[in-house]
Amino acid sequence: MAFEELLDKVGGLGKFQILQMALIFPSLMIVVCHSLLENFTAAVPGHRCWVHILDNATVSVPEKCRRFLHPQWQLLHLNGTFPNMTDLDTEPCVDGWVYDHSLFSSTIVTEWDLVCDQQSQKPLIQSLVMVGTLAGGLIYGHLSDRFGRKLILRWCLLQLAISGTCTTFAPNIFIYCLLRFLSGCSIAVVIANNCVLIIEWTRSQSKGMVVTLVYCALSIGQMILGGLAFVFREWRTLQLVVSVPFFVFFLSSRWLAESSRWLIITNKPEEGLKELKIVAHRNGMKNVAETLNLEGLRATMQEELETAQTKTTMFDLFRTPNLRKRTYLLFFVRFAGAISFFGIIINLQHFGSNIFLFQVIFGVLTISVRCLALYPLNKVGRRPTQMFFMFLVGLSILINIFVPQDMQTLRVILASVGISCVAASQTSFSVHQTELLPTIVRAKASGLDLLANRCGAALAPLLMALAVYLPTLPWIVYGVCPLIAAPVLLLLPETKNLPLPDTIQDVENK
Repeated sequence: MAFEELLDKVGGLGKFQILQMALIFPSLMIVVCHSLLENFTAAVPGHRCWVHILDNATVSVPEKCRRFLHPQWQLLHLNGTFPNMTDLDTEPCVDGWVYDHSLFSSTIVTEWDLVCDQQSQKPLIQSLVMVGTLAGGLIYGHLSDRFGRKLILRWCLLQLAISGTCTTFAPNIFIYCLLRFLSGCSIAVVIANNCVLIIEWTRSQSKGMVVTLVYCALSIGQMILGGLAFVFREWRTLQLVVSVPFFVFFLSSRWLAESSRWLIITNKPEEGLKELKIVAHRNGMKNVAETLNLEGLRATMQEELETAQTKTTMFDLFRTPNLRKRTYLLFFVRFAGAISFFGIIINLQHFGSNIFLFQVIFGVLTISVRCLALYPLNKVGRRPTQMFFMFLVGLSILINIFVPQDMQTLRVILASVGISCVAASQTSFSVHQTELLPTIVRAKASGLDLLANRCGAALAPLLMALAVYLPTLPWIVYGVCPLIAAPVLLLLPETKNLPLPDTIQDVENK
C-alpha cells in the first residue's frame, strides 16, 4: 500500500493521467465493436426457399425452411390469403434460399447459408469469439504479469489489427471462425491491460470515477458500432472498418507509460523510479521529481520489494484463505453478471427489427446509468450499489418474459432497463474487484476475472438452444442468475476509500 504515498507525491490524477486516458480510450471504443460485431455481420435476414421455376421475388412458400414438393399455381391468385396447406407435400430447401436484402446487402449468414439446419452455427460462432477472449485472458494475463502490461498490450493490438483485417478476406466459414478466435484472444487483453494501465496510475479516491469513464468509453463504442453498421451494410466492409484503426492504436501505444507499481513490485525499482519522475514532471511536480531517489523508494516500499523476490503464479490466488475466498466469490458474481449482459446484448433481433437503433440506444443508456452509478458508488458503497443494480437486472428480464411479443415498445423499455442496470453493476463490480485484489497478482486475477466473464459470455448464446424445449427458458436463466449473485456480495468486504492492497499479506492482514 506504500505506493499510494508515492502516487500522492507525483500526482494521482493530473495531466499525465488525462494524457494516458486520451491514448487509451479510442482503442477501448473500437475494441468493443469487435466483441459485438456478429450482431450485424451475422444478422439473420428474412429468408425463404429458392424456387428456380418461379419469380423468386414474389413466390409464396409455406415456411422459411421448406418449400412445396410440387408447384402450387393456384396460390399465385389468392392475394396473400392461404387455404389449409397442411396436406400439401413439402421438402427442405434443396436449391438454397432467397434473402431479404433490405437491411443488409450481405452477412456471413447470407454468404454461407447459416439458416435452417445450419442456424445453430451462429451462436457457436459467437461463443467461439468469447472462448477466444477466455483463452487470451488466461494466457496473456500471465504474460502481462511477467513481461509487463504495456508490452503485451502492444502485441495484442497488433494481433487484433492483423487478424481482424484478414477476417475481411475469409474465403469460408472455417477460416472466418479461426480468425475471429484469434481476434477474441486479443480483445480481452486490450480491454484488461488498458484498464490496468489507467487504474494503477490513479489515486484511491479517483478510481471509481476513472473506472466509470473506462466503461463509458466502452458504451460509446456500442453507439459507434450501431452507426458504422448502419452506414456499412456489407459485412466485409464493416469488418475492415473496425479492424484497420488498430494499426494506428498499435503505433500510438508506444507513448503509453508502463505501470510503475508493477515495475517496483516485480523488482525493477530503477525503471519504476524513472516512470515516477516522468509522471511528476508531467503533473507539474518538478520539485518532487528532483527529490525522488532510489533510496527513498526502497525505504517506502521495503516490504513490497521483499515480497517481490518471490515469483507469483495463478495458484497464489488460492493459497491463502482470505484471498481464496475473494477469488471464488468474485468469479461467481462476474460469471452471473456476464450471462445476463451478453444474453441481452447479443440478442438484439429478439426485441425488434431496428437493431441499429437498439445498439445506439443501449449505448446511450449504459453511459447515463454508469455515470449515475458513480454517486451511490462513492456515497453508499461498493456492495449495496452492486446489489441494487443486479436485483433490477434480474427483475426486468423476468418481467419481460410475460410481456406479449406485439407489445414491442414495452419489451424494448424493459430490455433497456436490464442492459443499463447490468452495465452499472459491472462498473461497480470492476471498482470493487480492483480494490479487493493485491497488485502483485492483479493481472493474473484479471485473467481469471476474464475467464469468468467469458465463460458467461460463451454460455449466453448457447443458452438460446434451450428455446427448443421452452421459448422462455433462456430468459429465465438470464434473469435468475443476477438475483442469485446479488446476496453473494454480502460475503465480500466493503472497500470504499481504502488504499489498494499491494501484496497478498495486505489482504490477509485485513
